[in-house]
Amino acid sequence: MENGNKISIPYGMLPSDGRFGAGPSKVRREQIDVLVSLSATLLGSSHRQEPVKNLMATIKSGLKTLFALPDGWEVLFGNGGASFFWDAASFGLIRNRSEHLVFGEFSAKFADIVSRTPHLDTPVLLSAPAGDAPLPVAGDVDAYCFTHNETSTGVRGHIGRPDGDVDALVVVDATSAAGCMPWDTRSVDVYYFSPHKGFGADGGTWVALCSPRAVSRIVELGDSGRWCPPSLDLGIALTNSRANQTYNTQSVTTMILLNEQIRWMLSNGGLQWCTERVGLSSGILYDWADSHDAVKPFVTNRALRSPVVVALDFKNVNAAALSRILRDNGILDVEPYRKIGGNQLRVSVFPSVEPDDVSRLVTCMDYLIERIG
Repeated sequence: MENGNKISIPYGMLPSDGRFGAGPSKVRREQIDVLVSLSATLLGSSHRQEPVKNLMATIKSGLKTLFALPDGWEVLFGNGGASFFWDAASFGLIRNRSEHLVFGEFSAKFADIVSRTPHLDTPVLLSAPAGDAPLPVAGDVDAYCFTHNETSTGVRGHIGRPDGDVDALVVVDATSAAGCMPWDTRSVDVYYFSPHKGFGADGGTWVALCSPRAVSRIVELGDSGRWCPPSLDLGIALTNSRANQTYNTQSVTTMILLNEQIRWMLSNGGLQWCTERVGLSSGILYDWADSHDAVKPFVTNRALRSPVVVALDFKNVNAAALSRILRDNGILDVEPYRKIGGNQLRVSVFPSVEPDDVSRLVTCMDYLIERIG
């Protein structure tokens, strides 16, 4: 039935689950079932007691297995999400000067925080316009700050260790990449993320996978006398994480959801299975857009196209109207990033998203394009 801009998509055409947002992302029903099953034992209980601490230990073990972390790597937890970790890094990871690859909203935010941190030297900023990505340049810095997947633009970023630099830390924002994209522990020292994207949990938490070199830097700066608020002190986070807890009270709900997602990922084949699954889903969207007259991938360089967040440009079709009608039909959060704008939509295909639902989304968009184009 069509009534002005209100178009009903035939029920049999719709995805089984209409959540394609870039975060918070789809939470699987099985995660909720586990949460309910633990509601009388873990929820509402002390995070300093063994049941919750055992849960934290299981998460640490699962992440070490999922990412094949070498001996000596540690898993740190903190409250506040990845944006809080940027603040913490400005105190506890960057010694004097850092280099930042800036190619979207989130990489720019971290660079801006460091630029305004009074105890640090002016950082090196290497920028590229939205839809592209710069490469690092080895220089006189003690930390390289990279973004594995720029959520705002759907660009895959460079995260390798710069040639000729064996001393500086490589610090990688992996918020929308973790659990979705492969990476090499030999080229990274800190791989940090929030669990409300690939891991289908809630926001408000950060997780940082830290190499022995990164742990040494945290200890060094903690002993340097540099003042730091306790809630942002990575040394305090390290001590508490080793005790399977957090400095401030964490969301036990988030930890239960995260743990169940890790268990699900590992039971299906681990990180390789996850990367193949999101690659299949994003490939459906890129193949469709590459062959469509009214749609093109926003990222033109195929090597830079994110396998997790697909940004699509529309021609002669009102993308905002398309997004609104999709939402009216239960297909949610298929929208451009608010500061990128343009006649664009983003579709996120984290491991929880069924590839068949991505195919159905494409069918629904074709159906609507014929009617509103």
